[in-house]
Amino acid sequence: MWHRPVILLVIFLFPATWAAAEDRFLAGWASASITPDQPVALEGQVRTRVSTHVQDPVTATALAMERKPETGAVESAILISCDLVAIRTGILEGLRERLASRLSGFDVRKVFLHATHTHTAPAMTPGLYDIPEGVMQPADYIEFLVGRLADCAEQAWKSRKPAGVSWALGHAVVGHNRRAVYKGGDARMYGKTDLPGFSHVEGYEDHSVDLLFFWDHDAKLTGVGINVSCPSQSVEGASYVSADFWHDVRVELRKRYSKDLFVYPMTGASGDQSPHLLLHKRAEQKNLERRGLAARQETARRIVSAVTDAFEIANRDIRFNPPFVHKVEDLRLPVRKVSAAEAENARQEMERTARDAAADRTYVLYRNKGVLERYERQDREPFYAMELHVLRLGDVAIATNPFELYLDFGLQIEARSPAEQTFIVQLAGRGMYVPTARALSGGGYGTEAYVSLVGPEGGEVLVERTVETINALWPER
Repeated sequence: MWHRPVILLVIFLFPATWAAAEDRFLAGWASASITPDQPVALEGQVRTRVSTHVQDPVTATALAMERKPETGAVESAILISCDLVAIRTGILEGLRERLASRLSGFDVRKVFLHATHTHTAPAMTPGLYDIPEGVMQPADYIEFLVGRLADCAEQAWKSRKPAGVSWALGHAVVGHNRRAVYKGGDARMYGKTDLPGFSHVEGYEDHSVDLLFFWDHDAKLTGVGINVSCPSQSVEGASYVSADFWHDVRVELRKRYSKDLFVYPMTGASGDQSPHLLLHKRAEQKNLERRGLAARQETARRIVSAVTDAFEIANRDIRFNPPFVHKVEDLRLPVRKVSAAEAENARQEMERTARDAAADRTYVLYRNKGVLERYERQDREPFYAMELHVLRLGDVAIATNPFELYLDFGLQIEARSPAEQTFIVQLAGRGMYVPTARALSGGGYGTEAYVSLVGPEGGEVLVERTVETINALWPER
């Protein structure tokens, strides 16, 4: 028992050194409602939907981190998770412009946004839908959104305090591959599986839940980051504003741990995943009826159980001075070329839609116009520019992309990463699909030109560069 007095004596004699060692890593939290106070068009479907009410709020949650090493440059980051379908063009740029004047000395390139992909959040793309008068327009919502995001980011940065972090791996069945493949090789999103021609479900499903726990200096839990390979679209066709299953996760975790707990959702690579089942539908529905839960509540129950289970081990290994590095770089990925046949199909579909007076034409015309414009300029603009963020936090890597990235690409990064856990964070941008070569050969939604700016070749470039950047942050490997 001699060691306890010795340790206490060391702390007593050198309190400043002890505190300095622990206080080099800082974290700050903030959250803000990004729920409009008037009806809006909802983005994520091919038809125009106007919200009838707010079922539950859509939220932005900001996590600010900073590390002050004994020598060298200060490292920093502000991450903001948003209950939106994607981060449309102009939003991040507007946020950075505001923060540049508010956060003196902070490098605004070190802030990034990403979305949970709820299909029941406000539309942010002008011209995508036929929005009636009296309904909030996308440009007006973006102005409102950027203001709320700026306030949230500033509050998180200014609230940063000495903090600890731990990580753990949980498991929950949340996402399912949504592409059915038939014996001829064709694939279809949500295709029927009770047909004689059904062959198999196209790809893998990742039921791991990567978790980051943040603590104050009294080892009290302040926030939890949750990464699942599934978009939040259980209620995707509804006509109300909703954060989908992430709202239920927040409510339940705050009941269990603290009403002030910050819940930080991250959507992993899941361009070919969803919470909807292709198989076992009747049995699953019977389970929901027996539990008295809606599908989104059942998903939340599973996520919360994974967090609760991991909490029991995460609080045993809290790091108050973890390695923290944040790299930002610009990538150019080869675009997915639009073929002459695809361009001609787009022209014909525009002509058919224009003649159909009963059609909800705005979305179809918008997407096909985009295909034709790409076809005209693709030889002059052969690359798609994107911003890549890679962070090391302790033994965890976090890597972003702006896409709905097919799961296989995310798994390739995770499998080759030297990190103990690797969090892929997709939808840190406009959210177009990056399908695999396997998916492209099968066709179906998620592979067509109008929803895919970057193809398998670009996906491979993204994988290689992301792995290279992660590797550079683990020199001890």
